[in-house]
Amino acid sequence: MSDHPDTPWWATDGATAVQPSDTPPADPPPAFPPAESEPPRRKRGASAGLLALALVIGGGAGGVVSHQLDSGSTTTVVGGTPVSGTRVIGSASDTVKGTPESAAATIGPSIVTVEVTGQTQSAFGGSEAQSDTGSGIIIRSEGYILTNNHVVSAAAGGGSVHVTLADGSTVPATIVGTDSSADLAVLKITGTNGLKAAVFADSESLKVGQAVLAIGAPLGLSNTVTQGIVSTLHRPVRTGDSSSSQAVIDAVQTDAAINPGNSGGALVDLAGRLVGVNSAIATTGASSTGSQSGNIGVGFAIPSNVAANIADQLIKTGKSVHSQIGVNVEDAPGTTDGAPGLGASIRAVTSGGAAEKAGIQAGDIVIKVDDRIITDADTLIVAIRSHEPGSTVKVTLKRGGTTKTLSVTLGTSDAS
Repeated sequence: MSDHPDTPWWATDGATAVQPSDTPPADPPPAFPPAESEPPRRKRGASAGLLALALVIGGGAGGVVSHQLDSGSTTTVVGGTPVSGTRVIGSASDTVKGTPESAAATIGPSIVTVEVTGQTQSAFGGSEAQSDTGSGIIIRSEGYILTNNHVVSAAAGGGSVHVTLADGSTVPATIVGTDSSADLAVLKITGTNGLKAAVFADSESLKVGQAVLAIGAPLGLSNTVTQGIVSTLHRPVRTGDSSSSQAVIDAVQTDAAINPGNSGGALVDLAGRLVGVNSAIATTGASSTGSQSGNIGVGFAIPSNVAANIADQLIKTGKSVHSQIGVNVEDAPGTTDGAPGLGASIRAVTSGGAAEKAGIQAGDIVIKVDDRIITDADTLIVAIRSHEPGSTVKVTLKRGGTTKTLSVTLGTSDAS
């Protein structure tokens, strides 16, 4: 059984997602399935794999961001349920008013470019220098910056991180904490004054078709703004870093142009409020020269509510936790007439875990968590993680020819 029980079984080949600046792992990680999107960071040094989805990191440039709060001040979340330490203003029903020009002017001072140097494992077992560029978001005026874990992962082994602010000044940054399973990280800079923190909107109030802007440093071109719409919500997407377990995010999908280097940057509404952290793109694969493919109008962002929660934990404790149910899952098998399966098949149940205590058994097929329809293993993962550890959910499953609904009190998994 996997050490990370709440993950799909690595069972099928096919298109996967990787961070644009990372080389995909030679062997599948034990905890998560192959990434299905490519991180929007640019990367120098290592080539990206031929994948259908990829993280948008850039060669020598690229990255994304996350969020949080600390010591007395608060992070603002507009609408929705407040997470620990945040302050809620407005309501989820508020009409978003504004123009692309005003939104860009509002969020612009909060966007930074993240430059990372470090070492990555080579294909021959040694290490090689790696330089990545991504984007980040100032979430606290004290100097806390949110970005993607895959943007800063190269610095984990003793590398360096520098941040270029909107005014063009560059300062060193330290890594406060990372969460590989959510693909988020928080940085801290010091010795700066007048930093403007982004305002967080309630991502649960987003609507399909709503106008959004993506802001970051695609291809190393800092302070770039593109416009699009919310294409869909709650899209389970597998992303990941070659040096860590892969993440499964409950993504906001957008057609705003996102390219390597946008990772960790902001997706904002027309009021200039953060609704997501740009993290991955769909791509047709690398070119014949091995360079990374760019925008085709299918990008993915980590919802602002998720980012706020994880960032808060990372700032307070340096680590984060997620809910888990205590199972190993895979997509439900196809039907006898050749149609695809629907649901998440329980491959194994962790002894003493939440699922076992609730009566879930190996072979069960989960089809719903509360009111959310479960279509596959990834949907089950993000559905469980959308709840706080210790909360109770209703899990509907098929067992043999019967349908059962069980109450499950969720456990806790250390994700850092």
